[in-house]
Amino acid sequence: MASSLLHKLLHLTNFQSPFLRTAVPSVAAAFALQTAVAIPSIVAQSERFYDASGSATFLAVSLLSLYLPSIRVRAAASLAGIPKPPFPSLLSALAGSAGGFHWRQVALSAAVVFWSVRLGTYLFRRVLHQGHDSRFDSIRAEPAKFTGAWVGQATWVSLCLAPVIAINAVPPVVLAAVPLRVTDVLGLALFVGGFAFEIAADRQKGDWLARRKEKLHDEQFITGGLWSRSQYPNYFGECTLWTGVATAAAGVLVTKPVQAGLGLSGGLLGKLLVLAVSFVSPAFTSFLLLKVTGVPLSEKKYDAKYGHLKEYQEWKQKTPRFFPKLF
Repeated sequence: MASSLLHKLLHLTNFQSPFLRTAVPSVAAAFALQTAVAIPSIVAQSERFYDASGSATFLAVSLLSLYLPSIRVRAAASLAGIPKPPFPSLLSALAGSAGGFHWRQVALSAAVVFWSVRLGTYLFRRVLHQGHDSRFDSIRAEPAKFTGAWVGQATWVSLCLAPVIAINAVPPVVLAAVPLRVTDVLGLALFVGGFAFEIAADRQKGDWLARRKEKLHDEQFITGGLWSRSQYPNYFGECTLWTGVATAAAGVLVTKPVQAGLGLSGGLLGKLLVLAVSFVSPAFTSFLLLKVTGVPLSEKKYDAKYGHLKEYQEWKQKTPRFFPKLF
């Protein structure tokens, strides 16, 4: 029965466009996974698994988009009654063997996997330690608004992964026709730099909270380390890493071989389309963090708590809100 359902789903999503063949099942999986966790969470009025499920969905959808072409080949072999070929090895990207993955696909998918595991673990531990997430204090008891948060997270996953899904939709042999580009190096460097920045900011705040709990200092809000360079260094790191993913993907997606591999004309419209698919990721992340959930909620909370303190007002005036100061 499960095999029959899989065949039906693969048939329904067997679009002529290589991008849609990968994107539609991937997005559907994101919403399905979020729905599966949202229903019991809404009933229980609990946000405990919100961030963890988001990270797990990033991981699952990234791997699905990477392996989906192989799943389709195996399903077709099964219907034809011939032996199913094995799933390609991730090492095939390094060996450059035919029928395997291209290194760009593995690199970008692995980047998302590492980020999702790290952030998901960090946020899940935090909510377990604190017992709740203050972002949901006003909505967890209202099913409609709480549902909106889960739908928003599924949308966030889908849009953030758009450049990765697009790269994974390209046949590896087509990607192999594109030599190493400056955007490959720049994009991966931005990802590594942003990822390291986010980790460092989170660790500095974690250490600061631990020392305060042990009464090793009496500071009411953090102003040291990267938090002296930016009011929200963790958000800057996250926006930077997604900009890196978008840059690495876009630099390849605009090339003529890849445009042809995706069934696009290679003209201006095709290039604008893949640029939009790539950079919707950092654009949507920045919008969420700077205008919706991140900075607005945090600033409202901290202004109410520390706004009367002279030290807090001085820190806000001297410290850039987002982009870190160099000196």
